[in-house]
Amino acid sequence: MRLPPLVPGTLIKRYKRFLADVTLEDGSVVTVHCPNSGSMKGCATHGSPVFLSRSANPGRKYPFTWELVESDGFWAGINTALPNRLTREAIENGTIAELRGYDAIRPEVPYGEHSRIDLLLEGRAGRCFVEVKNVTLVEDGRALFPDAVTVRGQKHLNELMRVVREGDRGVIFFTVQRGDGNSVSPADGIDPEYGRLLRLALANGVEALAYRALVTPGEIRLTERLPVIV
Repeated sequence: MRLPPLVPGTLIKRYKRFLADVTLEDGSVVTVHCPNSGSMKGCATHGSPVFLSRSANPGRKYPFTWELVESDGFWAGINTALPNRLTREAIENGTIAELRGYDAIRPEVPYGEHSRIDLLLEGRAGRCFVEVKNVTLVEDGRALFPDAVTVRGQKHLNELMRVVREGDRGVIFFTVQRGDGNSVSPADGIDPEYGRLLRLALANGVEALAYRALVTPGEIRLTERLPVIV
């Protein structure tokens, strides 16, 4: 996925979850929208280089949106609106071998108890429910999810177990938006209940897939599968 022209800057601080202050190259300071509700552990350090997109909408209160941050020498994509698009693009172009062979992809389809599946794949092989998660926390080469307690994520695992019991295919898909993650594991030290449910889901037929993205200021795309170690 090609990115729009981005504006470089330096992070001052992130606050109120959805806001951040950034110094631009000309020395001016702007408040930007932060499209990430997680803790962004390891991706919100003062002084980090960042890249911003700028909206053409003159009515926006915060014209800039934070897209990338440099963490441990790697660019990380922090916009949680992108993983669904990245994953769909990779399915459509055949990058994700495990999800080939479906004729149709539908996003945001209602299922379960007041939930919406990120991607529903349909074809002669049946239906495959794909729940996509954005991963930006990396420690010692291990990409960890989640970076904050996620009751919503716990609910999704229960929903995927239900669809598998009903005869469909259920997949939890971890999109690692940075280049230094070599495997994916549950962040048990942050959300032990999510880790417990992930292991339970895998034992009950839910599949876990993880793919690493190539992240640059010009493009983000999924490139290779990573092992999921639980």
